[in-house]
Amino acid sequence: MDGTVVDRLVEANERYAAAFTDPGMDARPVLEVAVVACMDARIDLHAALGLELGDCHTVRNAGGVVTDDTIRSLAISQRALGTRSVVLIHHTGCGLESLSEDFRHELEREVGQRPTWAVEGFTDVDQDVRQSLRKVRTSPFLPHTDDVRGFVFDVRTGLLREITA
Repeated sequence: MDGTVVDRLVEANERYAAAFTDPGMDARPVLEVAVVACMDARIDLHAALGLELGDCHTVRNAGGVVTDDTIRSLAISQRALGTRSVVLIHHTGCGLESLSEDFRHELEREVGQRPTWAVEGFTDVDQDVRQSLRKVRTSPFLPHTDDVRGFVFDVRTGLLREITA
């Protein structure tokens, strides 16, 4: 294989851009929904949810947890760009199930500086979805909290399982 992975991605973008046609959209999602999900490479969110380009805002991070930065993105999504619904998606077999705050301490020992962020590890994925639901529903920065739903995506079957508060 020639080049780096990034070189391959840049080459793929050149092929993409050669056939690209401006869809004429703005930044407002057609379905007025924001999806918060884990960054896990096994989850193809658009395919799993039947979404097309322009349908939603997508916020992804390790674990799909609701952090201050997630609330920041959702506040901008709702207040500036018109979303009204939020879908939270965690998944089975998440890497955060095996991490604790010890990870931060190990990093501090290694690099000499403590990370300012929390790991947000968990042992019960259902409970973590419930916690994320509470954080979104109670945030003073989010005006639209009536249609907030949480799910666990099964990486083996591709099915969503809804978690209720």
